[in-house]
Amino acid sequence: MSLNGQREVLKGYVSFQFALAWTCFILSAASLIGAETFANQDCLDCHTDPTTSRVVAGKSESLPIFPTNLFAASVHAKLNCVDCHNGVKELVHDTLPPAQCSTCHDASHEKAVQDYAASIHGVSHKLGESAAASCADCHGSHAIVRVKDPSSPAFKLNLPRTCAKCHSNAKIMQDYRVNAPDAAAQYKDSIHGRALMELGLIVAPSCNDCHGVHDIKRSVDSKSPVNRNNVAATCGRCHVKVEEIYDKSVHGQLLAKGDSRAPVCTDCHTAHQIAVRNNHFKQTSDERCGKCHQDRLTHYRETYHGKAMALGRVNDAPEVAACYDCHGAHNVLPVTNSASLLSKQNIVSTCRKCHSEANASFVGYAPHADPQDGQHYPGLHRAFVFMTALLAGVFAVFGAHTLLWLTRSTRLLWHDSKTFRENKTTAQTDGETFTRFAPFERFLHFLVVTSFLLLVITGMPLKFYDSHWAKVMFDVIGGVQVARALHHFGALVTFLYFSLHLISLTKRSWRGRERLRDPQTGRISVARAWNVLFGPDSMIPNLQDARDVMAHVKYFLHKGPRPQFDRWTYWEKFDYFAVFWGVAIIGFSGLVLWFPQLFSRLLPGWFINIAQVVHSDEALLAAGFIFTVHFFNTHFRFERFPMDTAIFSGRISKSEMLHERKRWYDRLATEGRLEQTAARDEWPRWRALARTFGFSAVGIGLVLLAFIIAAMVTRLLQ
Repeated sequence: MSLNGQREVLKGYVSFQFALAWTCFILSAASLIGAETFANQDCLDCHTDPTTSRVVAGKSESLPIFPTNLFAASVHAKLNCVDCHNGVKELVHDTLPPAQCSTCHDASHEKAVQDYAASIHGVSHKLGESAAASCADCHGSHAIVRVKDPSSPAFKLNLPRTCAKCHSNAKIMQDYRVNAPDAAAQYKDSIHGRALMELGLIVAPSCNDCHGVHDIKRSVDSKSPVNRNNVAATCGRCHVKVEEIYDKSVHGQLLAKGDSRAPVCTDCHTAHQIAVRNNHFKQTSDERCGKCHQDRLTHYRETYHGKAMALGRVNDAPEVAACYDCHGAHNVLPVTNSASLLSKQNIVSTCRKCHSEANASFVGYAPHADPQDGQHYPGLHRAFVFMTALLAGVFAVFGAHTLLWLTRSTRLLWHDSKTFRENKTTAQTDGETFTRFAPFERFLHFLVVTSFLLLVITGMPLKFYDSHWAKVMFDVIGGVQVARALHHFGALVTFLYFSLHLISLTKRSWRGRERLRDPQTGRISVARAWNVLFGPDSMIPNLQDARDVMAHVKYFLHKGPRPQFDRWTYWEKFDYFAVFWGVAIIGFSGLVLWFPQLFSRLLPGWFINIAQVVHSDEALLAAGFIFTVHFFNTHFRFERFPMDTAIFSGRISKSEMLHERKRWYDRLATEGRLEQTAARDEWPRWRALARTFGFSAVGIGLVLLAFIIAAMVTRLLQ
């Protein structure tokens, strides 16, 4: 450099130094002119004396007092009061300028000051008077200690309580429309909060680990750690391996592509109520998955897993499979991916986590099958159509039959109520009675009633799992596990009474085999065999039953006289064989659902789906028919109301026989069997107990019927 150049540089340097010195002088002079410097003792003379007061708006009030020992132990102990509260011009002052932290921390913590200024708290203060957190709200005022000091409000163990001072204040949350007003309480009960605040695990995340320290921003800000696009990375600071697995999953891949549909950590675990695979988390997981996969959730809810999950109490949740048990939690992958838990290579082992004997056939069960989708599930669809047609057909036919009968009886009662009441009274007080049901048959009916009610009480809540009464019933019962055990017990009782009845029929047939032989030839007579199978004492329908149906319908329509019946009526025979049909259909489908792994060795896995539809709809048919048609035919028609006790007493009065079963009475009289049919049991001793049981059973049935109708109407209106 030339000599002239060096001179120019020297002149510039001297000019700069002179300007700098002059600036410092001007600032110092301004400071001395604008404010007076006070020692700490000058301030403490008033602010440590509780008797000192000041007058504000004409009223005397005490000055703010603080203990000097706290300030002496703080990081600011060597500072003067006016270093922070700069701007105090007089020792006696009405207002105190707020502490200006940036006066010092602009240099030593420049980034913290800048971050706070750009944060939601700092921006709020810039906009005007605000309740948003200031430096003192988090770090304290006169007793500030280092953040690593356990007594600091900003120490990690204390930070949740410090943040909660504002974030549990209902007014502040409402005034500022904070979208998580219960965050403080939720965090406290979360796995993170319990680990930090109860167990003292310093590695557990506190508020600042997720939201930041001084740079807290709204979640809609793309730079916020809790912004949707940044959540996985924020959680991944601690859950490194989980983030790695999530990034490879179908959800992580969607997020990487910027797809807004991609679920992130907070969609499944929530932001502040974080729980990891506990019972409550499991119970709510299907709803969280269903936010995106509503179609899958709908059909999952139709499975036992889904219904039990919806009805189960917290302690029952581990017993049923949630979405992540099959699809995975963070490692959700397409089924076509060989690493997927549901790929062809892995699906059997996935099912074996719960079903230890699952095989290739068992995994053919479709947990999200739609019965109305005939294209993808043809067998299931055909079963659904058949059961729907059966339900509609049975209720249409017998509903019309019941309505016609009720209308005819009502008109008869209306026109001749006196005669009707006299006949009913005579039938109930007639002392001459005949045996209609043997004690063994009455015992079987007792088993039928108790097991049927038990099956309906424990089964119908599963079918109508979305009804409030279903949840209440399961809670009263004791939960999913208890209900399932009781349902299985009811099924065993059903198989028991059905087996006992078949054994009884076999024994009776063997003992009466001689009736099939012709007395003259000793050979089996076709006519005698026909009479045994289709005669008036047989429960097998015959041509006479068809004639009785026609005659009864004509009577309903005022086209003919009231018909007389033999020992068994056509509607009683229908009820009888409905039990055979029901035990066969409901029983077999129930066994398939009870032992799916066993039956999958013999049948394809999709047969379990068919068993679900058949079992559910046939159970609805049975319950609906018994509680409406059967109850009317047996108990609620005017001749029998409020209850026909024949099945409990085993007897029928002579007047009842002559009124309704005259053909039976005449046949017994012709054959000379009236005397041997006369009732001889001890019914009066058991009358009160039997009637109590009967009325209780009918009452329970009517309550269940009301629940079922309400649930069906609710579904139809949705």
